[in-house]
Formats: sequence, structure tokens, C-alpha cells
Amino acid sequence: MTTLIGEYDCKVDAKGRFMFPVDLRKQLEKLFDKGFVINRNLHQKCLVLYPIHEWEKLNKKLSKLNRLIKANDVFVRKFTGGATNVEADSSGRLLLPKALTDYAAIASDLKVLGSNNVIELWDKGLYNEFLNQELDMDKLSQEVLGGINFNDVDDNE
Repeated sequence: MTTLIGEYDCKVDAKGRFMFPVDLRKQLEKLFDKGFVINRNLHQKCLVLYPIHEWEKLNKKLSKLNRLIKANDVFVRKFTGGATNVEADSSGRLLLPKALTDYAAIASDLKVLGSNNVIELWDKGLYNEFLNQELDMDKLSQEVLGGINFNDVDDNE
């Protein structure tokens, strides 16, 4: 599994391209040249850039959903709608689809985040608003991490 970390400030040019951060590219190693799928985030006004192998793993799970069940059908359509293959050009730039940048209100200042197995792309202003929102981190930590035993480490994971 790829673990991506880091926070990078980038610029989007007039054609909708941005220079992929060199440090993230190094973390991806050979995966970078295989391409990505970009799509909307389900919970925030940002975009998610999936290394192609991560998208394939996720899509394999989605393909097991029974599309004859309305909720499954609607979810898959909403989740995969807008998903677009993207590859870096010879200069290491990625072209962001206009419909997706419109959704995420990305203009010129871009925040690129390594986020475990994916990369998040945010309008810099919206990301700063997200960071500055009032949030009870103590409560959120308990809800999300309270049931995990961090002393039980499996080195094979």
C-alpha cells in the first residue's frame, strides 16, 4: 500500500494544469507514470486524485454492489460520475478537468495533500477555511480512534 504524506502549494495555469509536487512524485515512484483517476470528494468541496492502482482496488469493491438495488445504483453513479483518467505530461504537469475544478472552486492557488493512499486537491482558500473551522478534536478523536488498540501492531500490514 502506498502511504502519501505532505502538504504542497501549487499554481494552476490558465489551461488548468499544475506541476505535480516533486516530493509526492518520489513517494509514488513508478506508480506516477501509470496515471491517476481524479474525482470529487464525497464529503468536502475538493478533488481526490487516486493513483490508478488505488482506483482499481476501489472500483473492484464497487463492482460487487448489486446495481438492481436503488441505493447501490445511486451511490455508484454519484461516486463515479465525474471520474476522469489523467496522466502527467512530459513536464510533470497534470491537467485538471474543468467540470471538476468548477465543483471544487479551484482557480489558481492549489493546495495538494498526500492523504494516506490518495492525494487531495483543494482551492487554497477553501482549505484554509476547512482548517480554521470550529471542531472538537477531542470528541472526534474518540469517535474515530477510540476503539482502536494502538498497542496491537501487526508488522505485516
